[in-house]
Amino acid sequence: MISKRAKEITPFIVMEVLEKAAEMEKQGINVIHLEVGEPDFDVPKCVSKAIQEAFAEGRTHYTHSLGDPDLREAISQRYFIEYNVKVSPDQIIVTSGSSPAILLTLSTLCNNGDEIILSDPGYACYENFIKFIGAKAIKVKVYEEDGFQYRPSEIRKLISKRTRGILINSPMNPTGNLLSKKVMKELAEFDVPIISDEIYHGLVYEERANSILEFSTNAFVLNGFSKLFAMTGLRLGYAIAPKNYIRAMQKIQQNLFICASSTAQRAGVAALKYAEDDVLKMKTIYNQRRMFLIERLKQLGFDIKVPPTGAFYVFVNVKHLSNDSYKLAFDILKKAHLGVTPGIDFGKNGEGFLRFSYANSIENIEEGMNRFEKYLSEFC
Repeated sequence: MISKRAKEITPFIVMEVLEKAAEMEKQGINVIHLEVGEPDFDVPKCVSKAIQEAFAEGRTHYTHSLGDPDLREAISQRYFIEYNVKVSPDQIIVTSGSSPAILLTLSTLCNNGDEIILSDPGYACYENFIKFIGAKAIKVKVYEEDGFQYRPSEIRKLISKRTRGILINSPMNPTGNLLSKKVMKELAEFDVPIISDEIYHGLVYEERANSILEFSTNAFVLNGFSKLFAMTGLRLGYAIAPKNYIRAMQKIQQNLFICASSTAQRAGVAALKYAEDDVLKMKTIYNQRRMFLIERLKQLGFDIKVPPTGAFYVFVNVKHLSNDSYKLAFDILKKAHLGVTPGIDFGKNGEGFLRFSYANSIENIEEGMNRFEKYLSEFC
């Protein structure tokens, strides 16, 4: 008998688009992938070298459950250099990607029936994490005309005795927009822990992303190496938390995961110390793609009210085409051989939007837009 928890978890629709595209590719159909949020770059050479050295040196055993001390020290230094905040290595727990960091944080904060406030639209998996631990997701609509910023006045109305955290994500998936410093300051003034997913930090093109730790110590930071350093397959992330929560998080880690990969952790140290030039090159290319994609979408008649300046996504209002983004995305895949993500994947308030990822070559993005233009002329 399948558990109620397993039955109720919703699919991650972007993966279903990707899997359907893979079926088409097996039939010899060429598909342009603008659906998946994964860097198309190889890992920096310093990362590859560090992995090889780790194997050669026999660094293939368990590490401390909180993480390799060298890596925690390097993360601590990075937050001081980037944000001028002091984070003790003892406040850091290294995880196998940022998803376990989300699970550790929510599991430590919430009892059954407790509440986490999050945006709609927002990252598709947040709600399932919250439900999986027996808590409740309280959604706050964010709007295109606001650049998908939280309205703190709306959050204030929803804070209750059961509220255990406000979840923020800046730069944001799916929109690519950043939370303003003003909004972050206002959220930090609430007597509620802020859970800040900073996985796209560093991938910002016109302004600076702020860490929640600049405004509050009553905060949990979720971050990792997948996006900025193109290390998705290495599964390396971390959480930064107030010291009084770390022991509880550590015990959960010891039981569920033991520790993150020892070799991946050595790669993380190398990335933080030596990959700056590689990151700069990737960011330059991402920005070229971002500007190209935004301009091309505008040429096709789409009104992007607040152009995204972070991550590698453009969230496009297509309500004049359809109010069923799921059906539309799969129709585009079938007829145009172009993968895009339906907005409904990110919440009810994401319906009527499509997410385009520019984590692909500019040549493929151009071909994808040509296919999209043809689709619009023939089927819409």
